[in-house]
Amino acid sequence: MFYDLAKRGIDLIMATLLLIVFLPLLILIAILIKLDSPGPIFANIPMRVGKDKKLFHMYKFRSMVTNAHELLRTDPKFRRLYEKYKKNSYKLKEDPRITRVGQLIRRFSLDELPQIINIFRGEMSLVGPRAYYPDELEQQQKIYFQSRKYVKQLLRTKPGITGFWQVQGRSEINFDKRVKMDAAYVERRSILEDLIIILKTPWIMLSGKGAL
Repeated sequence: MFYDLAKRGIDLIMATLLLIVFLPLLILIAILIKLDSPGPIFANIPMRVGKDKKLFHMYKFRSMVTNAHELLRTDPKFRRLYEKYKKNSYKLKEDPRITRVGQLIRRFSLDELPQIINIFRGEMSLVGPRAYYPDELEQQQKIYFQSRKYVKQLLRTKPGITGFWQVQGRSEINFDKRVKMDAAYVERRSILEDLIIILKTPWIMLSGKGAL
């Protein structure tokens, strides 16, 4: 109970500070996205799986062409890319759908900043497990059957903008190792560990290590 209340308090305080500090950058990114390619400022992506398997809309700056998620799954010219996407734990190192501005903001994880909205809405936390797509969870658990117990564990808490596995290797870590690390974080979670992860995150963002 204490952990949950303290974590929520930290989330609201940090989200407010981040909004104040990054507001000029948020406005600049929004303008650049509109100038760079046609489409909305925010990405039109499917719902994510949150705490207790509840689905929610995650806010992210659009870093790809419009309807990129749907195109990957339905457009015949992306068939090979989609198979590679699934094989590589739902990550792509080279993705033709990414825009010029998208390449920059993804490198430094700036496309994730609008998730501050999800924190205020109570759907996400500053620190927590990754928020997965429903089909991603389903498919990856078929490939890594042993990961089911870890997925069940990590869905006990809110997903985070950053997290334990992100500050270790980010996108370079495959699904099976990622969910195991997230489950371990949920099992031992503490305010101290959350603060350590928060302090490590800016360096990871600036270095662009493992970003996609």
